[in-house]
Amino acid sequence: MPPVRSPRDVLDELLPDGTPVVVDVGCGDGSLVRHLARRGARAVGVEIGQEPLERARARAPVGGERYEQGGAQSLPLDAASADVVVFANSLHHVPGALLDTALGEAARVLRPGGMLYVQEPVAAGAYFELLRPVDDETAVRAAARAAIGRAAGHGLAHQRTIEFDNDVVHPDFAAFRDRVVLADAARAETFARLEDELVERFEQTAERTADGGYRFRQPMRVDVLRRGA
Repeated sequence: MPPVRSPRDVLDELLPDGTPVVVDVGCGDGSLVRHLARRGARAVGVEIGQEPLERARARAPVGGERYEQGGAQSLPLDAASADVVVFANSLHHVPGALLDTALGEAARVLRPGGMLYVQEPVAAGAYFELLRPVDDETAVRAAARAAIGRAAGHGLAHQRTIEFDNDVVHPDFAAFRDRVVLADAARAETFARLEDELVERFEQTAERTADGGYRFRQPMRVDVLRRGA
């Protein structure tokens, strides 16, 4: 069985020392950007969605982080300006026809020797099955995985793969719905149509935490790549 780990701990162990420039592509409401800023990184969040970007910018800065609006296929950043580019559960949200372009953009903004960190949920497990009626991501996750396999064409050398399980915890169903819809607003209509079924599945498949929350085990895969010198 893979170990149970926090994705942030996995990323923290791989970040370079000092004050690296770290770009979180598809940053959502900026929670990971703020985490990176707290640990000393010069953190930049890139987000295409207006609502999550507004949420990110509405939070009080914790360490000089900033947010830019844009898509992974056209990053609003200078060439060779970042030490690390992160896709945290976001690469599979890039349209399939743009996946190779997005990885090329990551290579463009990385400095020579810079790290590309791609974290993707595996299409398996109770949490994936809970989400499947809302948005079956089997195909898009496979497409993202295939694109990573072509990354050498952008000068990105694959270094290692890390597999682990992540405990996803929500305080209640409303928090679960908010997180899932924030990642893709198009899911809101499906949530409304299937809400009774989803509430039942949510409560039946979760493990309850000591404080009354709902915990799901999610298999994860991280691919670490480096831009050539």
